[in-house]
Amino acid sequence: MDADKEDDGEAGIDEADDEKKWSHYTGPYFLQPLLDNVQLADGDDRDSSITCLELWEGNLYIGTSQGQVLHFVLLPAEDGDDVSSPEFMLASRTQLQPATASSRESYPVGVRQILLLPRASKACILSNGVLTFYSLPELSPAYASTPVRNCNWVGGVDMYADERMGGESEVVMLSRKSRISLVRIGNDPRPVVIRNIEYPGSLVSVRRGSFACVANSTSYDLLDVDHQQKIPLFPISSVQTTPEDPAPGDASGTRSSEAAEIRASRPGSPTTQDARTGNTQGHGRSTSLGAFVAGFTQRGQSPRPRISDGLDQDQPIGSEETLQPPVQPEFGRTPGRSSSPSVNAAHDKALPPAPADVRSGAVASPEPPPARSGSLRPHVTSPTPTEFLLTTGTTKSDAGVGIFVNLDGDVCRGTIQFSRYPEDVVVDCSEPSSQGPRGRPEGDTEDFCLALIDDHPGHGARTAIEVQSLSGHVQGAGAEDYHSWLSVPGPSADSDLNVSGEGPRQPGIRQLGSPFAMTLDSLSRMLQLVRLRLPRRRPISGSSLGIESSSGPVATGTERSSEDEHDDAQSTSRSREEEQFARRFSRQQCQLVLWSGNRVWWIIRNPIAVRLDAKLEAACAPRSSATGSIDRQRVADVLDHIRGQEPTSEAHFVSLGYIRQKASLILFSGLMEASSQRRPVTEEEMRLAEETLQEGMIDPRVIMGMVPFLRQDVYESERGVWVHGGVRAYLESDAAAQKGSRSSSSSSTDTGSGELSQDLLRLMRVYLSGWRRKKGFGSIGDEKQIFESVDAGLLHTLLEAEKRSMSSRTTGDSARAELHALVDQGLDCFEWAIELLERYQRLYVLSRLHQSRKMSERVLATWKRILEGESDSGGDFLDGENEMRRYLSRIRDPAVVAEYGAWLAQRNPAMGIQVFTDSNSRIRLEPLKVTEILKRRAPDALKQYLEHLVFGRNELRFANDLVMFYLDSVLSVLGSSDRARSILARSYETYRALQPPRPTYREFITANTIDETWWSDRLRLLELLGGSHGAAAAASYDVPLALARVEPFEKELVPEMIILDGKQDRHQSALRLLTHGLGDYDSAVNYCLLGGSGIFHPTFGAERPRSVPCHDEQAKLFGYLLLEFLQIEDADHRVEQTGRLLERFGRWYDEDKVLALIPETWALDLMAGYFVGALRRIQAEHSETTMVKALSGAENVQVQVRLVDRCEELGPSVETSD
Repeated sequence: MDADKEDDGEAGIDEADDEKKWSHYTGPYFLQPLLDNVQLADGDDRDSSITCLELWEGNLYIGTSQGQVLHFVLLPAEDGDDVSSPEFMLASRTQLQPATASSRESYPVGVRQILLLPRASKACILSNGVLTFYSLPELSPAYASTPVRNCNWVGGVDMYADERMGGESEVVMLSRKSRISLVRIGNDPRPVVIRNIEYPGSLVSVRRGSFACVANSTSYDLLDVDHQQKIPLFPISSVQTTPEDPAPGDASGTRSSEAAEIRASRPGSPTTQDARTGNTQGHGRSTSLGAFVAGFTQRGQSPRPRISDGLDQDQPIGSEETLQPPVQPEFGRTPGRSSSPSVNAAHDKALPPAPADVRSGAVASPEPPPARSGSLRPHVTSPTPTEFLLTTGTTKSDAGVGIFVNLDGDVCRGTIQFSRYPEDVVVDCSEPSSQGPRGRPEGDTEDFCLALIDDHPGHGARTAIEVQSLSGHVQGAGAEDYHSWLSVPGPSADSDLNVSGEGPRQPGIRQLGSPFAMTLDSLSRMLQLVRLRLPRRRPISGSSLGIESSSGPVATGTERSSEDEHDDAQSTSRSREEEQFARRFSRQQCQLVLWSGNRVWWIIRNPIAVRLDAKLEAACAPRSSATGSIDRQRVADVLDHIRGQEPTSEAHFVSLGYIRQKASLILFSGLMEASSQRRPVTEEEMRLAEETLQEGMIDPRVIMGMVPFLRQDVYESERGVWVHGGVRAYLESDAAAQKGSRSSSSSSTDTGSGELSQDLLRLMRVYLSGWRRKKGFGSIGDEKQIFESVDAGLLHTLLEAEKRSMSSRTTGDSARAELHALVDQGLDCFEWAIELLERYQRLYVLSRLHQSRKMSERVLATWKRILEGESDSGGDFLDGENEMRRYLSRIRDPAVVAEYGAWLAQRNPAMGIQVFTDSNSRIRLEPLKVTEILKRRAPDALKQYLEHLVFGRNELRFANDLVMFYLDSVLSVLGSSDRARSILARSYETYRALQPPRPTYREFITANTIDETWWSDRLRLLELLGGSHGAAAAASYDVPLALARVEPFEKELVPEMIILDGKQDRHQSALRLLTHGLGDYDSAVNYCLLGGSGIFHPTFGAERPRSVPCHDEQAKLFGYLLLEFLQIEDADHRVEQTGRLLERFGRWYDEDKVLALIPETWALDLMAGYFVGALRRIQAEHSETTMVKALSGAENVQVQVRLVDRCEELGPSVETSD
């Protein structure tokens, strides 16, 4: 279809770009071509134009100014699809009776009306003042009678008829010069006149039941055609008529008196409020009626119609004479009664209440006969079952007023004002009808009035359609929703219409008798889910770490690779399903049409999604200006209008969701732009964007794709990311704008997050955290990839936010706590999270991520990297070794505990040994295994572990290992260090130089210890060798092996040799070393008493030997000791120590042997103590012997006495010598 381009751009009339234009129109209606460049005449008659139009069941009937009716039939859609651009084919061209010279003077030329009566299968066509009847749908002549001539209009079909009547006939009102006839049209041989009403010069009528609102050239009246009543209303024009005006008919009284008479006769009629059923909405408009108010309050005279109620009923209709009844009682009288006015007759017939469920609509007025120059054409419509809308004004160039009148004839609500007096008026209301829903989208319940305004100065002195709301609230309402304009296009460029001709070319607007269902492709494309191509940084499954290096904006539909084409093949099936699903929402019943010249358009109710989408696009328009920012207030207004709305249908639900999603994208894009330009953003703007993002429920991967540094975090399955077509279109345009902005900039593209402000990062944190809380919701499709992307994006955002906080040294930000909580809860994007944390050098956070998956080995490996000095930007691993020790005690993997326990023991032996010695640890490794591990991995920790086993847990089987370890430590030092050997030698000399009484050598070296490892190892070795942990410990090591290793250092390790000699029963050698090597005489005495054990264990808290040698063994050892004492080099020490020994332990010595060993040169008093003690012992022994003998004699006497007593008791016995 062709059309010239319009400059106003209001309604989308340009055929080359019509879809694009109307989709950006914010008003409640738009135009879509129905027929273009219609060939209205057979020849070269270029003065022909369209005058009227009607549609029924795919049959389109067009009346022309040349008296022809063109019959078009709808071509079926291909493959049974819904009709989006219906195509009609010309089926027939019917030439009606041409106009005569007389008819040209009285009636308009050409076809004026096409009235379709579907129930009767008839069509009434009015042309050149002649009414002709045809059969539907082929327009064959219906009745053989002569057509009705001198007819002004035909209509007045009962708008309640579908519910109130059955059968196959319909009643219409037919206007002649002097009367109105009610005619039944059906299967009768001829049309039948029901009654005639004298009402001269009627031009239009709309009927609901028995009530008809009619108008002539000067005024409006309300007729009750069944009860013979009339209510005069008001004049069409408030300008007083001139004497030259033709009188419409005789009148017997004024309108005011007649109206008063009728109202007085109907006290029982329903009140205005009661009659107004189904219309609870009050109109909020008010206007100054000017001079009209005076004319309406003082009504002028009106004709009194006369009704034939019975004489001519069921009379066939035909010529002028056939229509005239012989007798016609005046209005208000019944047959057979007096001709005088009867108030009681009117009083007895009250108006019936309006039906509860009736057909409603606006019936456009027919093209009237030519009126006096400057007169106003009356318009009557019916927006509700109990209301009529009438127009009035002063002149055509002045404003007009629409007045609502109820069935009582009273003004029932506020008026509406037209910018100029309209040429045509139709109403589009939400009231249901028997013909199905009106021409509106699902869930749209708003009412509008459309007025055709001619020569409007605001539209270039061209004809336009003024659209006004009749409802108190409009969904998504703005100023353009309450009052807007549609421009009427001119003739097409290739039209054969004679533009300079004088033929009638007046545009017209009409509401069709039956709606036409069609599909809005643009709405379908807007709401249809389509695949959005995001830049891929990883394989499509998202399970590996493959990341592409590209960092461009969201890919458009033209940037496709071979992989994309493969994906397209996989998504073809879903695309078809989504297309079919979306087409359900774009089906609409169209019932309003507009024609001008040889062109016809649908007037289609603009869906709420399209209207609000256009407003959002308008909000984006300022981005092309110098400021480059969106109009956030417009977006906020759109959101305010839909906030709290409950969807009334599935299409309404999808539409609201789409608008919220696009609004969220626009707001977020605006914030991104402000961030890149470093423009400040208010807290209110951030809050609005945050709320809109949460309410929009758009796939979060789309938002992440708009953030450069988050694009690589998007996971996409083979099914892809699906969004509304309108959303994808916006993203593509936004990406193109960003690309142009970057290309014009001298700086290179920033692929990081430098463009994002701190506030925007915080917004992303809140948004992605909100999405993360939706995990597990069954209503979320593609859940796996969505939440993998959400986790990746949230982690990346938190890392970036904390990085900025650390660089700026800001405090108080909860990003770190939020980051730790996030990884502790576990992330779906596990492998990608590892790479992100590695990239940001957040090793401790990485370890917590591994902990969330119970991957203990990876946790410890990460901690090991930190402890070994690898960079950890967060610095959270403060007490690392201790935390590793605690963690090792909690895990149950023996191999991991052994591996990292040994590593920790190598690094910190004291800390590492606690891993294997902790009694609360969940894993208790065998000591043998631990010792083997420590020998191989952490030798320095082995000593402490063995000490724990031997000294702490009394595991004596490891005493030999500990002894050997001590020997290795001490001998390695003595073998390589002269200093160590000299230290030992000096210690012996120093000890021997002490004056008696002196401590034992053990006490001496403990009190004079040095801070060296080998020295402390030697002390522990002496404890272990000397039996400080019991005889079992002393006997649990390999004495010969230890002795063999110590013998090369016998001069340096004297105490060790003493202990080992004692273990080998080499007591003489041991006592010799104690006496002469150390000079520790007290230890020598203890050696004799204890049998060579426990001489070097601590003096406090030590376990005493469980068995002491017998007296003879002790005497033998004391004998060895006496010999050694007698060999002490220092004579004084020799005499002193020998005397003390004999005095204290003389009972272990034989006096004869002692006297033999003591030198004769020693003075007797030196040994006086010993000899005194010896004599006392001898005397005590003698006394004891004497006492024993005496006791033995007494005991013998007692035994003899008991023997005698027993013999006497038994008596003698006689034995024979048999």
